[in-house]
Amino acid sequence: MAFEKAWKVDGLKKISYSQYSMWAQCPHKWKTAYVDGHRQFTDSIHTMFGTSMHEVIQTFLTVMYNDTAKLAEQLPLEDMLLTRMKRNFEEIVKNNGGEMFCSEKDMVEFYGHGVEILKFIRKKRAQYFSKKGYELVGIEIPIDYDLPNKIKFVGFLDVVIRDTVRDVIKIYDIKTSTMGWNKWMKADKLKSDQLLLYKQFYSKQYNHPLDKIEVEFFIVKRKLYENTDFPQKRVQKFVPANGKPSVNKVVARLNEFMTECFDSDGEYNVEHIYRKEASKKNCKFCEFNQTEYCDAGVK
Repeated sequence: MAFEKAWKVDGLKKISYSQYSMWAQCPHKWKTAYVDGHRQFTDSIHTMFGTSMHEVIQTFLTVMYNDTAKLAEQLPLEDMLLTRMKRNFEEIVKNNGGEMFCSEKDMVEFYGHGVEILKFIRKKRAQYFSKKGYELVGIEIPIDYDLPNKIKFVGFLDVVIRDTVRDVIKIYDIKTSTMGWNKWMKADKLKSDQLLLYKQFYSKQYNHPLDKIEVEFFIVKRKLYENTDFPQKRVQKFVPANGKPSVNKVVARLNEFMTECFDSDGEYNVEHIYRKEASKKNCKFCEFNQTEYCDAGVK
């Protein structure tokens, strides 16, 4: 079927962090989405805003590293964000057959938050990204690595920078968040797995030593807490444990995913009984919960 073909390249089945993450949460959900072909993606103001912010921040960093920090700080970032939000909004509505996915009020609110984020980044840029001794390797660097049994791991790295003094690669993943990551979100190993897998496969694909690669989540916050005397920042940095033992654990878990879900020819294990991990956390936002595809979910 067409869905099946979309996940094959040159005869190799593509897998990604998103697939692995879905399986780790609930194997039955992964099976319903990928094996049965019922995968869905619902656009929202959050995803549209996140994409737009990614694009503007990436442009800012590209100009900063490839030209000058002064030129980057002179960019009309707020206008760029507005243009991208309008473009992405119109594209989503067109692809959805004219169906609206957010209100004008939402657009105005999120744009206002974005303006505050960009003002903060422009003003505090040096605290997060230094130009001296660093160079930009690239934006949206592709990961396209062949694995055993006709499987290919794919992904894109938001920002990759090289420390020219230490010859260390730093991989950044940009996240947009309502109010940042709390301690429970930071403790969620599945979130950290994304950068650990990117670290592993960047090392393999680009032949750079694993111990010479660092990773960091660059989290931008739309909102700040009200009525507090504590200083607050629009940007939050989070570096997960990413030494070799941590990377090895994630790679072993990825191998479990591939062993359970694919045969030796890279085809789906269609006869396998995939367990249902029903829980309030897993089922709350699952598109298959309480549908014909799954009746085991928590209401």
